Amino acid sequence: MTKGYLVLETGEAFSGDWIGAEREIAGELVFNTSMTGYQEMVTDPSYAGQILTFTYPSIGNCGVNGEDEESKSISVSAVIASDICEEPSHYQSTRTFSEELKQANIPGLTNVDTRALVAVIRKHHTVRGKIVAEWNKDSPLIEWKEKDSLGLIRDVAIKRSETYGNGSYHVVLVDFGYKKSIVDALLEQNCTVTIVPYDTSLEAIEALDPDGILLSNGPGDPIEMTTFLLKIKTLTKNYPTLGIGLGHQLIALAHGGKTKKMPVGHRGGNYPVKELGTGKVRMTSQNHGYVVEEDSVDNQVFQAIFRNVNDKSLEGMKHVSLPVQSVQFHPEAHPGPSDTAYIFERFVQQVATWGGSKYAETSLIQ
Repeated sequence: MTKGYLVLETGEAFSGDWIGAEREIAGELVFNTSMTGYQEMVTDPSYAGQILTFTYPSIGNCGVNGEDEESKSISVSAVIASDICEEPSHYQSTRTFSEELKQANIPGLTNVDTRALVAVIRKHHTVRGKIVAEWNKDSPLIEWKEKDSLGLIRDVAIKRSETYGNGSYHVVLVDFGYKKSIVDALLEQNCTVTIVPYDTSLEAIEALDPDGILLSNGPGDPIEMTTFLLKIKTLTKNYPTLGIGLGHQLIALAHGGKTKKMPVGHRGGNYPVKELGTGKVRMTSQNHGYVVEEDSVDNQVFQAIFRNVNDKSLEGMKHVSLPVQSVQFHPEAHPGPSDTAYIFERFVQQVATWGGSKYAETSLIQ
């Protein structure tokens, strides 16, 4: 293997061996604590622009298959791992993880001390890094350039509308970087799903005659999406709406709330979230670096429905009078806990109720 280096803007450097494409690249360093799901992680568009560190010590044991992608291509900028398995054992495996990275022209490093790297990320919070072929203490300083959030979304979002299914309820999914499992969950709830690009006009969405709107997850800083807030606010006033991840944050911003950058974010498959209405704790899969500031949300308009057990951050809210709800976590988690999959059923129930007599024969309401 060829030796490579991960150089951080804070001055630290880590050595490793190249995997995938041997090309230099920079990005924000983040880590995920999940024990499974590396294929779903790297194809999650929310990771666009980021270098993903796996904390689980061995990655690639099951290889890569043709079913578990969350999008049509790998979204991460690069990956960092302690050990990469080059001889996977799984009946669905068609190629190794390293081969998948190389085919997608995505670089990475293995044999890296990921425990020490995560400690550095947790110490410095937001850290940018660059994978390079050569490095020493006398190497010239790296110029750190960040891609704007809108540019990240532009890279991962679809360019033309797509429609899936033939269900009774027509949901328009506004794509800021959606996961395929969201569409699968809606199809299971008897929906027809039309996916539209993030910059689709309000008039074009209304012309599709939707029964409900879903605002997807996606990468980047939500505050850079202010140009879409008026459209989002109008959609939430006119249609049953569900926001997931970035969609949750955009709904809050559209209604006067604020968001902020988290120290290290939530990325993993076992985050406990308390459902405030019942007191039950649900295990959730999460992937986000920004959070809605609960104190900024008008409690006369939205009420909190989920709160993170560990850091008390706002994980979900619903409108007091409109059929609008949003969650920070991923109820469609694949892989991951399915504790909150019922959120899609509740959303479609709202769609059916809002449609009234239009769905008299197909309503999900018992």
